Amino acid sequence: MKTVYREKRYYCGEYLDVYIYPTYRQGRSRGKRSKPTSAAQAKLNQRHREEKLVRLLHANFTPDDLEIHLTYQHQPESPEEAQRLLRNYIRRVQRARKKQGLPPLKYIAVTEKGSKNGRYHHHVTLSGGMDRDELEKLWGLGYANSRRLQFTESGLAGLGHYIVKSPLYARAWNASKNLIDPEPKTRDGRISGKRAEELARDTTNNAEYERLYPGYFLADAGAWHNDVNGGKYIVARFYRRDGVFIKPKRRKRK
Repeated sequence: MKTVYREKRYYCGEYLDVYIYPTYRQGRSRGKRSKPTSAAQAKLNQRHREEKLVRLLHANFTPDDLEIHLTYQHQPESPEEAQRLLRNYIRRVQRARKKQGLPPLKYIAVTEKGSKNGRYHHHVTLSGGMDRDELEKLWGLGYANSRRLQFTESGLAGLGHYIVKSPLYARAWNASKNLIDPEPKTRDGRISGKRAEELARDTTNNAEYERLYPGYFLADAGAWHNDVNGGKYIVARFYRRDGVFIKPKRRKRK
């Protein structure tokens, strides 16, 4: 069985997400693969949800856009009622934007129920342009607090991981239909097994990673070894060198 390393690249606004992993060309038959445990699969599914959400955030929102946290003075009687109230709020925002001549609303909304207090609340990332006081008053069902999106070297990864940590539904978020959903670009064989080993050995070696992707700074990277197939799996996030969202920090080069 011949091993070829594949790169999967997602271009998301100012950010680039890269996955490097082994694929296998047909040769001799492979041994039976071990199935992950339910706990391991759940952890993997959660990681994939977080990565997908962060890509959507990066591809569709800028520092001119907002996040708003919505709570209730009087709790909904069911998750279905909470979702209905959220939909009604989104409609009110859409009508207000239309009256003001603003572009169509983009949004991603996550509904959660507190693990300790059992209270429903919503995290909504949405287009800017409206007065924040007006946006908060349109909720009218409890506490509402909005702020401009804060981008770091890792973009909105912290926000994405936080708001989808315990979604209420199997479908972790609701979103407008006008979002850009980045499609991956793939290529095989550019990175050898030896190079993958070197990259996995030191995920803090910024210069080595950035050499592969000119025009980008490395924000963070991680790697792990698959005990079943012996392959190296690498995930890395980069941000544009000429990006306007953040100012890159000075860093030491190896």
